[in-house]
Amino acid sequence: MRRTLMSAAIGLVLAGCAMAQETAPEAPPSPPPPPPPPCQDDAYHQFDFWVGEWNVAATNGQFAGNNSITREEGGCLLLETWTSANGTTGQSYNYYNPETQKWRQVWVSAGALIDYEGGLTESGSMKLVGTITYHASAQRSPFTGEWTLNADGTVTQHFEQYNAETDEWAPWFTGIYTRLESDAEAPASAPN
Repeated sequence: MRRTLMSAAIGLVLAGCAMAQETAPEAPPSPPPPPPPPCQDDAYHQFDFWVGEWNVAATNGQFAGNNSITREEGGCLLLETWTSANGTTGQSYNYYNPETQKWRQVWVSAGALIDYEGGLTESGSMKLVGTITYHASAQRSPFTGEWTLNADGTVTQHFEQYNAETDEWAPWFTGIYTRLESDAEAPASAPN
């Protein structure tokens, strides 16, 4: 009887092991691949020709200041940090909005706030249209900015402000951007 009980116990143990092997959980599935990084479509790179470290001069050649344009937030933002020749500063956020399919820039300095949007023109320049508001007077006027990549790798930045009294657009500032020699961000060509 003892032998029978022992055989029965061994049989139960072996059966339990076999059942455990049959019902053992499968290995967990591999995690899904990570999603592609955001802001990688061509539209997010239309303004890349402006990215870099720059000396900026007025059209008469006089030094106007330095500008640093960097990619931030995984390429979703271009951050502008400006220092003029006389030490005044300003910054802008530049980003492509996938909902409106337009570029937008919000510039803030102690002197003014500029908020405008737009995109590439047929010639490949970046043109933005909006308003400038002066902090001291709260005066608000229509305003445009246009950036053009030149054949020699420089960038021309041209601003105009609308004058309601004369019903004309007047040049506000035109600057020629020349890359600092240490800057390795130079684009291969103008945007499409």
